[in-house]
Amino acid sequence: MSARIVSPLVICAAALLFIALERVFPYDRGQKVFRQGFWTDLIWYTIFQSYVLALVIAAIIEWTDNHTGMSRLHLVSGWPIALQALFFFVIHDFYIYWFHRLQHNSKILWRIHEAHHSVRDVDWLAGSRSHSLEILINQTVEFMPMALLGAAPVVPIIKGVIDAVWGMYIHSNLDVHTGKLQRLINGPEMHRWHHAIEITEGGINFATKLAIWDWLFGTRYLPDTKPSGYGLLGVEFPKNYFVQHAFAFRKFHDAAPTPELEVAPVVVNRPGESRDIFEV
Repeated sequence: MSARIVSPLVICAAALLFIALERVFPYDRGQKVFRQGFWTDLIWYTIFQSYVLALVIAAIIEWTDNHTGMSRLHLVSGWPIALQALFFFVIHDFYIYWFHRLQHNSKILWRIHEAHHSVRDVDWLAGSRSHSLEILINQTVEFMPMALLGAAPVVPIIKGVIDAVWGMYIHSNLDVHTGKLQRLINGPEMHRWHHAIEITEGGINFATKLAIWDWLFGTRYLPDTKPSGYGLLGVEFPKNYFVQHAFAFRKFHDAAPTPELEVAPVVVNRPGESRDIFEV
């Protein structure tokens, strides 16, 4: 069966799995499946925006290749498929850590990242809410090297599936305890703190897939407590998809100041807790 057919099936199956696991092993109990903004995130961000931006990004990459001819050099075409996928996985993850960190420390870039932090009930679908300009930048940077360096056609598909499934996983409302594994790969236990209402533009836990970047560069934060909530402080974020996009371009003095949170020492284990934990 074609990878183009298998990939959406894998993504849909993963979504159903995370929905089920969130009911059984919730991090925040009582969180609804159809929470506020669910349909906007599913229909407008996940389906409509993803489709439109895929066409735009493909056009940008094709135009670039037509004017450079780089793909005809086949610089990585002779590599094994697994090595190609691993190479692009690691270099993009390293890039996204630093760009993500920059977004939290730049008032201009924060505006196109703000939508992603506006979700008040972080779940498997919350990761899809990202401003189209943010996605346009990151996915062009992600997929253009694959095309220009001559990666096999299946590699972008593999990378796209990993992105989608991992994005659902780190945002899922799962009480996951990964212990020392959390030092290498990222999961909900650290990423939910990234969305915590206590955290402001300074930010912590910027990693998406490889948590090792946070540990190496001193931005990890994993206390033995739960966040008091998620979302934005001092900002009344609009509900309409198109208004949410326009909201990024409001005047800067309209944004209310928010307090800073000092990054505390990390506590990986959670001793003495009685709540259920889904072990990985």
